[in-house]
Amino acid sequence: MAGLAGIVLWGKERISQRAIVLKTSSVIKEHAPTSVQPKSAQVYTAKNYDEYTLVTHEKWIVIFLTALIMFIIGYLFYKSIVLSAALSFISLKAPGVWIRNRILKQKKELQLSFKHCLYSISSSLSAGKSVENAFREAIVDLTLIYPDADLAMVQEMEAIVRKVDNGLPIEKALSDLGARAHLDEISNFTEVFNICKRTGGDLVEVVRKTAHMIGDKLQIEQEISVMIAQKRFESKAMCVIPFVIIGFLSFGSPDYMQPLYTLKGHFVMTLALAVIGVAGWLSMKIMNLKV
Repeated sequence: MAGLAGIVLWGKERISQRAIVLKTSSVIKEHAPTSVQPKSAQVYTAKNYDEYTLVTHEKWIVIFLTALIMFIIGYLFYKSIVLSAALSFISLKAPGVWIRNRILKQKKELQLSFKHCLYSISSSLSAGKSVENAFREAIVDLTLIYPDADLAMVQEMEAIVRKVDNGLPIEKALSDLGARAHLDEISNFTEVFNICKRTGGDLVEVVRKTAHMIGDKLQIEQEISVMIAQKRFESKAMCVIPFVIIGFLSFGSPDYMQPLYTLKGHFVMTLALAVIGVAGWLSMKIMNLKV
């Protein structure tokens, strides 16, 4: 009996020791640092910056808001629900206009962040770092400037570093970015960078001059934008004022506007609406200056 009791006690001690070991290991695993992949690296997909895909609900929101605005304008000009509804079909073209604006916006953001990226690469190369390490340092600097992990340039730089780590030459990784970005600054820099890598040119000076050229171009564009900001606001006001006047006269003095809501008046109102539309389109073209 004494031997049996000793065996039982020994078994309990072994079980308790095993439980302590398992508990300790689980605690260590919970608190041990894990290598977390950057958010942008997890969701990155090669993107063509000359394209933009509308989400389904975003597309219908754009169409609905445009149709509502066009219906209100049509009712002000024609006082006819049928003609107003017909005018609302113009909203089917609204997603295309919205896509073009989004493409311009994403290219502008990429251009600005590329300038900061070049400044960082130039500083790292001047400090004696290799090209690959300079690109790695650029990711850190861009993250400090742009805390948003979804920034396109941060994702592109991380993708370039991953391609280089997998054995792809950095020239091909940059060429892929230049082909998808559709920006003269990135395409020209990629071509010069490839030539310098092949012929042994002064890469530090090339990066520095490219960064300054892009910075000067953006500064000129900002100065022009500031100079014409007032005129841009005036052109928008001049396009909106006719609708305000017609709405005020239609509801404040309907007898005065009654002749314009006849068959002949509809032709006059259509002509006036066309003139306002052409004037707005011309003002947008004039204000859209490219350097």
